Amino acid sequence: MVNPETPLHPLTAFQQNMLMIAMIAMGAGMSINFVVVAPLTRKAGLGEVEVAGVLTLSTLLYAFMIPQWGRIADRVGRKRVMVFSLFAMGLTNMAFLFTLQAALAGALAGTSLMFLLIFARLWFGLLSPGLQPASMAAMTDATTPQNRAAGLGMLGAGMSIGSILGPAGAAVLAPIGALAPIWGSIVFCLLVGVLIAFTLPKTVPRDRNFVRPKPLAMTDPRVRPHLLFLLSYFIGVGMVQQTLAWFIEDRYRLSETEGGNGAQAAVLYTGIAFACMAVATIAVQFGYISRMKPDPRRLLPIGLAMVCLGYLAADAFHAFPILCLSFLVVGTGSALAIPSANALGSLAVTREEQGSAAALMSAAPPAGFIFGPLIGAGLYQIDHALPLIASAALVGGLAVYAWFVIGRKVVAAE
Repeated sequence: MVNPETPLHPLTAFQQNMLMIAMIAMGAGMSINFVVVAPLTRKAGLGEVEVAGVLTLSTLLYAFMIPQWGRIADRVGRKRVMVFSLFAMGLTNMAFLFTLQAALAGALAGTSLMFLLIFARLWFGLLSPGLQPASMAAMTDATTPQNRAAGLGMLGAGMSIGSILGPAGAAVLAPIGALAPIWGSIVFCLLVGVLIAFTLPKTVPRDRNFVRPKPLAMTDPRVRPHLLFLLSYFIGVGMVQQTLAWFIEDRYRLSETEGGNGAQAAVLYTGIAFACMAVATIAVQFGYISRMKPDPRRLLPIGLAMVCLGYLAADAFHAFPILCLSFLVVGTGSALAIPSANALGSLAVTREEQGSAAALMSAAPPAGFIFGPLIGAGLYQIDHALPLIASAALVGGLAVYAWFVIGRKVVAAE
C-alpha cells in the first residue's frame, strides 16, 4: 500500500516552480488577446460583439476540453500533454496572428475574416487546454494531503499572474509594433514548452494499489457557493478585460491623436494600465500574502471592495495617470480577493479532498470568461462606461456578501 504521507511521484522545488511558470505562460498566452486583438480587429472592420464572440467560442471549447485532456494525460503521460499544450498554444496563436496580419494588410475582411479568426481560435480551444489538468495532476502526485492545497494554489496563482502579466507585457512590446505582444507570448509559450520537456522527469506508471480521491462534483453543497462566487467575480473581470482597450482608445481619442497608429497606441496604453495592476498583484501576493498568510475571511471583503472602487475610479476620473492608479488599486484588491476565495473553497472540505476542491476552483476563471467578454461587449455598445460600472456593481455586491456572511463567520469563530 502507498503511504498517504509520502508523495506518489515527488518533484523538486525547482520542478514545481517550472509547473508554475508553465501556468504563467498559459495565462499570458490566453489574456494577451484582450489587449491586442480588441483594438486591431476593430481596425480591421469587426464590431465589438463579433470580436467578443470569437474569443468566447474558443473559451467555451477550452472549458469543455479541460476534463477530456485530463483523461488523455492519465493515459499518455502528464509531461507529454503539458509540452504539447504549450506548443499548441504558441502555434495556434501564430495562426491567429497571421490571420490578423492579413486583415490589417487588407487581404481579408468581413465574413471571411470572421470565419478564419474563429477557425484559428477553435483550434486553440481544442488543442491547448491540457496543461491545466496535467500540471494539477502532476502537482497532486508530487504533494501530500498536508501541502497539496498550497501546491495547487501555487498553480492557480501562476495562472492569475500570467493573465495580468500578458497584457502588461504589451506595454513593453507595443512600441515595436502592434502585433509584437502576440509574438512575445508565442515565444514565451514555446520556450517554456522546451524547458518543461528537459526539466520534468518522465511520467512514472501509476502504482496499481494507488486510489486517487474521487473528484468533487460541482453541485457539492460545500464548494458550490465558493464556485459560484468565483464564477461571478471572473464574469466581472472578463467584462472589463474585453472592453478596456476599446475604452482607452475611445476615451483618449487615440485614433485621432495618433494618426494611423491609434490601434498600436491603444495596445500600449492598455498594456501600461495592466502593468500597474500586475505590479500591485505580484507585490501583494509575494510580499504580503505568501509571507504573512493572513485570514482569508478577513481579506476577501477588503480585496473585493478595492476592486470595486478601482473600477469606479477608472470611469470617474478622466486623466490617464489616475486610470493607472485605479488599476493599481484593482491589482491590490485582486491579489487579496482571489487567493482568499480559493482558500475558503479548499477549507470547506476535508484535508483529503482539498486537492479536488482546488482543481474545481480553477475552473472558475475560464468559465467566467465564457460569459464576461460577451456581456461586456454588449454593454459597451450601449455606453462605453457600462462594463466598468456593471463590473463594479457585481464585485461590490460580492464584497457586501463577503462582509456580512463570511465576516459573520469570523466573529462567530472568535
